[in-house]
Amino acid sequence: MKTLHTDIAIIGAGTAGLAAYRAAKAAGKRALLIEGGPYGTTCARVGCMPSKLLIAAAEAAHSAAHTDAFGVRVNGKISVDGAAVMDRVKRERDRFVGFVLEGVENIPAEDKLRGYARFESDTVLHVDEHTEVQAASIVIATGSRPSVPPPFRALGDRLVVNDEVFAWNDLPRRVAVFGPGVIGLELGQALARLGVTVRVFGVSGSLAGISDPQVRQAARKIFQGEFYLDPDARVLETTRVGDEVEVRYVALDNSERTERFDYALVATGRRANLDGLGLEHTSLALNAQGVPVFDRETMQAGDSAIFIAGDANADAPLLHEAADEGRIAGENAARYPDVRPGLRRAPLAVVFSDPQIAVAGKGHARLIPGTYVIGEVDFGDQGRSRVMLKNRGLLHVYADIETGRFLGAEMVGPSAEHIGHLLAWAVQQELTVARMLEMPFYHPVIEEGLRTALRDAAAKLALAREALRPEATEDEVV
Repeated sequence: MKTLHTDIAIIGAGTAGLAAYRAAKAAGKRALLIEGGPYGTTCARVGCMPSKLLIAAAEAAHSAAHTDAFGVRVNGKISVDGAAVMDRVKRERDRFVGFVLEGVENIPAEDKLRGYARFESDTVLHVDEHTEVQAASIVIATGSRPSVPPPFRALGDRLVVNDEVFAWNDLPRRVAVFGPGVIGLELGQALARLGVTVRVFGVSGSLAGISDPQVRQAARKIFQGEFYLDPDARVLETTRVGDEVEVRYVALDNSERTERFDYALVATGRRANLDGLGLEHTSLALNAQGVPVFDRETMQAGDSAIFIAGDANADAPLLHEAADEGRIAGENAARYPDVRPGLRRAPLAVVFSDPQIAVAGKGHARLIPGTYVIGEVDFGDQGRSRVMLKNRGLLHVYADIETGRFLGAEMVGPSAEHIGHLLAWAVQQELTVARMLEMPFYHPVIEEGLRTALRDAAAKLALAREALRPEATEDEVV
């Protein structure tokens, strides 16, 4: 076994690992990128990009089939060529992966090491059986993988996770989707719009990361109007019968049903790729899920020279978060032990369903009761949305009663990916609702709906502050 010495060893060459490598090199340090699997990020291979390609095809099919309301007649039946759909998904996916691979190829050969790393101590790694790496500091950026609950495993090759959907050569006829989170909702709706018979089952009523009860209920009604969705399903039995999956469940009308599907798409969450790393040989404290306890401002695990970034820390499994965390981890690994908090941007999450879902800043679940007001707009009668027949959804904005600061928002509705960005920027700039209302709003645009919600919040802030005035009498408040 040969021995290599480096300033920083980075385990994993995905989004977080590459960001950590660039930060370490920018700091003038020697850095070694260790990867045992295929190069190419989760986003490019099996996440963001291929899923959006499938969604784009689904939106094209849906739009073509829903022109009558505009007085536009499309003669003949709209047909979906599943093989052609999947061919484009894979071709374009491979193109995006190629860009990532090109970047990795440009990294000097001496900075890359192929193989799976395992800790021997806090600063010593064994890579497969061929190399010992001794490093001053180490970044764990091993990513994550789909988590499959044990009851589903008996389904064999009739069980698929989102990673495997993009290997299909054609679209199946029937798919049962378990888990209406971001992945399940996006893929479930896309498949339904492409002509696949879809049933989406969830537990506990959760839906695509929405924590605001009213926004979640609005989203539930919208999606249930398009395809079968039960976020609080009672699935009685799931078994394999030949080359099919049989699901026995209690339907929304409380009747018991049994249906068969070509596949069960299990989208019930992801787990960090930490098994096999030999964390038991380190000084790290682990939480109940086996993830090292770390500081999300510095990415440092305990007081050690080990840093953990991206999906591996199971904190915020989003590409932009992984990139930021990788950068912070790389910078602090380079300056260790002089560890400093890095720039954490305002939280932003988007679901590319139709209508889209966005959570910016603090979501409803993170708010302190009694300290905030909610501004609201229902997109049902919002001008620009109605013009485009996109008038479905609800936006809630949250504002701090004491300071008037905008805290965050949750929404389901048109252009949520764009409105979410505006709101995340407002949170990061610490704007008040009053200051946001001073910004320009063109007419007619969907953003006028945001202005309506902000005006509602401003009015409620005024009432809340008046109610809190010590000298206010009951009559004055009324």
